[in-house]
Amino acid sequence: MKRRSILIFLGFILLIPSLTHSQPVPPLDKLFERWGPRIHPSDLRVLQLDMIPDPVWEGQRIRFEVTLTNLSHYTTRLNLLIKDRDEVVTSVQDVQIKPGHNRVSFPPTGYRFSRHEHCFTVEVDMERARRQVDVVKEFCARRTYQGWTLTDVRIGPLVVEDLDMFPDPARPGQEIRFKVRLRNDGTPLRGDIRIQDRDQTIALLNDVYLPYGPSEYHFPYTRYTFQRFDHCFTVIVDIDRTPYRTDTAREFCAKPLGWTLRP
Repeated sequence: MKRRSILIFLGFILLIPSLTHSQPVPPLDKLFERWGPRIHPSDLRVLQLDMIPDPVWEGQRIRFEVTLTNLSHYTTRLNLLIKDRDEVVTSVQDVQIKPGHNRVSFPPTGYRFSRHEHCFTVEVDMERARRQVDVVKEFCARRTYQGWTLTDVRIGPLVVEDLDMFPDPARPGQEIRFKVRLRNDGTPLRGDIRIQDRDQTIALLNDVYLPYGPSEYHFPYTRYTFQRFDHCFTVIVDIDRTPYRTDTAREFCAKPLGWTLRP
């Protein structure tokens, strides 16, 4: 009897592997995926955030796609949100995130751009708690002449090919105006152009279009007082509140020979 019990026990032990292979048991990772995440928000990184279309016009519907890296070895399901400051732009529910790189598409949204700049963040909703996901760089949409874009805008080079003063020569106390021939060798954009004498702004044009290549810009009349021996002018272009000093083909200085800019 004792010997028979031992044989039955050994047979049962030998039978377990075959039963294991014959029964369709869900993988362990799927169980954890079903009942709760095994990853931490610190395991996630946003590598890329794209806006489609890009650039986008005001009022046009857009959708976002995110490249999300899962640094853990586990698969889980998450709720993801794209936010602009405290406002939810769009979200996706119960998306599967595998180890490695994941491309996540968000539903289209009619989000409206209303400020000077819109910087987006990605949040993960895990176990009823939201955490911001680390990003490898800042993802900010900027306004350009073609529309709002997330792509990097290449500023310049910006070259002043010529600067003219009317009348020339000018008398002290006389109203004058300037004409600038400016060449943009970078992305077409919009900005403010100002002419400075040292730290003093003499003339200003607001929100002008700077296409690729050379363009001429006429400034309004201004009453500027020439006081020193010479006055050397520089042209500054402000893009998104950031000043960019231009290169010049030559030095533009008015000398007291009737105050002229002519070489």
